[in-house]
Amino acid sequence: MTEEALLAAAQVSKAWPFEEARKILKRYPNGKRGVDGELVPVLFETGYGPSGLPHIGTFQEVLRTTLVRRAYEVLTGGHPTRLVAFSDDMDGLRKVPDNVENKEVLAANLGKPLSRIPDPFGTHESFAHHNNAMLCAFLDQFGFDYEFVSASDRYNSGAFDDALRGVLRAYDKIMGIMLPTLREERRKTYSPILPVSPKSGIVLQVPIEVVDAETGMIRFEDEGEVIEQSVFGGWSKLQWKVDWAMRWVALGVDYEMCGKDLTDSVTQSGKIARVLGGAKPEGLIYELFLDEKGEKISKSKGNGLTIEQWLTYGSDESLAFYLFRDPKSAKSLHPGIIGRAVDEYWQFREKLATQPIEQQLGNPVWHLLRVTGDGTGAGDSLPVSFGLLLNLVGVMGAGATREQVWSYLGNYVPDANPEAHPALDALVTRALAYNADFIAPTLQRRKPEGGEVAALAALDAVLAETAEGTPAEALQNAVYEIGKNPDYAFESLRDWFKALYETLLGSSAGPRMGSFIALYGVANTRKLIAEALA
Repeated sequence: MTEEALLAAAQVSKAWPFEEARKILKRYPNGKRGVDGELVPVLFETGYGPSGLPHIGTFQEVLRTTLVRRAYEVLTGGHPTRLVAFSDDMDGLRKVPDNVENKEVLAANLGKPLSRIPDPFGTHESFAHHNNAMLCAFLDQFGFDYEFVSASDRYNSGAFDDALRGVLRAYDKIMGIMLPTLREERRKTYSPILPVSPKSGIVLQVPIEVVDAETGMIRFEDEGEVIEQSVFGGWSKLQWKVDWAMRWVALGVDYEMCGKDLTDSVTQSGKIARVLGGAKPEGLIYELFLDEKGEKISKSKGNGLTIEQWLTYGSDESLAFYLFRDPKSAKSLHPGIIGRAVDEYWQFREKLATQPIEQQLGNPVWHLLRVTGDGTGAGDSLPVSFGLLLNLVGVMGAGATREQVWSYLGNYVPDANPEAHPALDALVTRALAYNADFIAPTLQRRKPEGGEVAALAALDAVLAETAEGTPAEALQNAVYEIGKNPDYAFESLRDWFKALYETLLGSSAGPRMGSFIALYGVANTRKLIAEALA
């Protein structure tokens, strides 16, 4: 494939990363240029609130932004880009998180900037420094290419002073944008700028008066005393929507996506950015996660799925694959979706090597292989699907071990050993974990009924004449023939296979039975049938 062919296909690709990247290309038809006309990097940004630890939403935003970044690089033939992971660690702590140690340390410092609160874990300079370190370790774990930027560093060092001066100059215009969006009671105390109290160190939610925009002087009341203080050098923090707009302008952000819950913030921050002499970046507003019941996921409810849980039962590639697809559609996030995501990822990965370039650009794996690497891995496949592994460990029971699973895999996989198939071995471990937590505790095989009894007996009779090692396709054909026999009165083959799944495997859906019998073994499958008939 030539660079010309790739560029031509990318320009018309309907894959969403390319559609997003074309927004930036429209913004900068000749590339982003500096004051002297030279190419400068397009800046992508993701935000992080360090009052909590990184989570699956953090991964989602950095991954999806990186996908757009790589698509833009393809469209432009390699124009420079940067990705900034921005931590809003000047924000005042509003409440004590549930998942931290020594909560009394945080409770005693409510309202202070996160970067000025002692670390309850006792390992870092502050609570924010601890969580920022967790963010960087989290992103490094997945190999993301990014630059970390801390709000407190920018505020404290004076790097944001010019931008803050711009906010003071535009104070009345910003108030004109924000006040109509607020409830009457909130309007009385609202200020775009939140001073840091010289007495308590708390980020104050009080009205202010601009004394001198050029020197940064403001006037406000603190514990009954009128204070005049500069907003520069870390003595203030902007309200959220104003802060977001100021950051876009100060850093020169060209692209940032966000969740649907921030739709209003995007609108207001975009207006403020224009007042500050900049522009709202391009971006995508993505849908939020739902739980198994279709309800919005809430950290306080704990009704979601953590990234640690996903990686216990599925691979990071499968998580990235699941998050790639349809970002504007709400996604269910619960353990039941992991198995399908794993198998679909590998199906798309296997297809990739034989697809023409136009189809490759629509294949999620083409994009994912370029997020943290050079794109190698197309055409790789698994000798056994994850779904089949789950069925295998399900019938093996809660006490199944990795070694036992590999002994069964020897029936089906040439050169069956973990060293020869490391990706499969990793999935064996995850299948065992999934079985122990979700399958074994709920597994219930039903009794065969009506014609199912005779059909199972017929299958057992066929298997009694079948040698171990018979190819899966031959076994599948034998199963088909029984299901099509009118003597057993199945309305369709689907009913026959459903009966097999429910009576032998204890599930409502399952694998190709020929593949399962080849993997589990003819004799072992006959034992399952005998147990069902008994």
